[in-house]
Amino acid sequence: MGEKFHTVTVNNNSYIVIKLLGKGKGGYSYLAERDGRQFVLKQIHHEPCDYYTFGNKIEAERNDYQRLLNAGIRIPKMIDIDIENERIVKEYIEGDTIFDMVKNGVSVEQYLTQVWEMATLAKSSALNIDYFPTNFVVQNRLLYYIDYECNNYMDEWNLENWGIKYWSRTPEFLDYVKQHG
Repeated sequence: MGEKFHTVTVNNNSYIVIKLLGKGKGGYSYLAERDGRQFVLKQIHHEPCDYYTFGNKIEAERNDYQRLLNAGIRIPKMIDIDIENERIVKEYIEGDTIFDMVKNGVSVEQYLTQVWEMATLAKSSALNIDYFPTNFVVQNRLLYYIDYECNNYMDEWNLENWGIKYWSRTPEFLDYVKQHG
């Protein structure tokens, strides 16, 4: 294979890290394996973020996970959380992100109903989720919000005023792709 895998421990359970899945505002997410099953292992980071202010990130993840569950939004199950080492293990939802689909010219129209349903659930629970399309994965025609981030509801950051412009090949989406690859 040529790749070097390493082991990360979460509450005395060892996971083999296979590859980096992505970096967000709050942490790095890795594809990891344990006992022949795949998971996402998120390691919280404390790198600066110009446009977002954080409190206790690991506690926010735990609290936001519960808020999203209570709202009825389809998310990956949290398997484990290691407060001391700031690590989360969650269910791996295998599939394409909405971002990759849009970037590659694949229509996401069939998933708009599902994201609007999530937006309705979020708003009725006084929440906003991060509607950026890297946070949504399609598996078996079901849309999953794979991030646990949510905030108190504000019209400015809802789906119709902010998020939806990144769900098609709009100038905003194409500018983002140019800047970030």
